[in-house]
Amino acid sequence: MAEVVFKQLAEDAGLGSRIQVSSAGTGDWHVGEQADPRAVETLHVHGYDGSAHRARQFDPEWFEQLDLVVALDRSHERILKNWTTNSIDRSKVQLLRSFETPRSDSLDVPDPYYSDHTFFAAVLGMIERADRALLAQLAPALRPPTQGNGKQ
Repeated sequence: MAEVVFKQLAEDAGLGSRIQVSSAGTGDWHVGEQADPRAVETLHVHGYDGSAHRARQFDPEWFEQLDLVVALDRSHERILKNWTTNSIDRSKVQLLRSFETPRSDSLDVPDPYYSDHTFFAAVLGMIERADRALLAQLAPALRPPTQGNGKQ
């Protein structure tokens, strides 16, 4: 859900061509599968299209090409940091909710898998708030410079 929401927010902000977003799990048990139908439905109800999503596993070799690696909970953050080989890559791993201001009491995005549609919607709300906060922090660096009018 976080990938789908962030891509849409970036598009809506006119930054879709300047940012690449891709999600991947730390395990391989769902590789190639679609997102959970409840997640796809929740996204759809809230105006997002998650139908094209396919699961894949994160490859530690990607660190070199990535500017930021966003984890949704501390468990994933710990795994990702353990896969790094240097402090630069380790610093790229950040929790999604750490971008919120003010920060939430919990920085983890809970996994709604064992819950109901209501909880999927609650998790989507958390993701939307955190994705908006992340985009707000990234946007100034991603916007093309404005052309001056020649006056100083």
